[in-house]
Amino acid sequence: MGAASARGVVPGARNGAMRSARRMRLVLNIIWLVLCGFWMALGYALAGLICCVLIITIPFGLAAFRIANYALWPFGRSIAERTDAGAASCVGNVLWIVLAGWWLALGHLVTGVLLFLTIIGIPLALANVKLIRISLTPLGVRIVPSGTPYSV
Repeated sequence: MGAASARGVVPGARNGAMRSARRMRLVLNIIWLVLCGFWMALGYALAGLICCVLIITIPFGLAAFRIANYALWPFGRSIAERTDAGAASCVGNVLWIVLAGWWLALGHLVTGVLLFLTIIGIPLALANVKLIRISLTPLGVRIVPSGTPYSV
């Protein structure tokens, strides 16, 4: 019996658990994409296009495209605060809420409630709730892989 077995650690168990977690994230992301991810990402892309047409709102458009990518494939990623964000991000977030954030957040809320009514949709509903925060305040945050020191 090896030292790892004597301590109760099964060799390769960590790799197996990591593979299992990756598979679960993949399955959840595929279900998410089919049920609501594509449509929510389309909403963010439309908001991004409208914001990029208006020159002064290009930063909002870039943030909307970043969130559209996140809305397509949210499992395995999370939101982290940017430490270098200042007052301009706060003012920008207020403008964003008025211009586009409220209806995107409403889309996540409605989709989340509908998904929560089904058993299989509960993890997807929780992901929708997680996305409400960034749909309301996209400036001053970044999207990072889950499990990194920066993730919330």
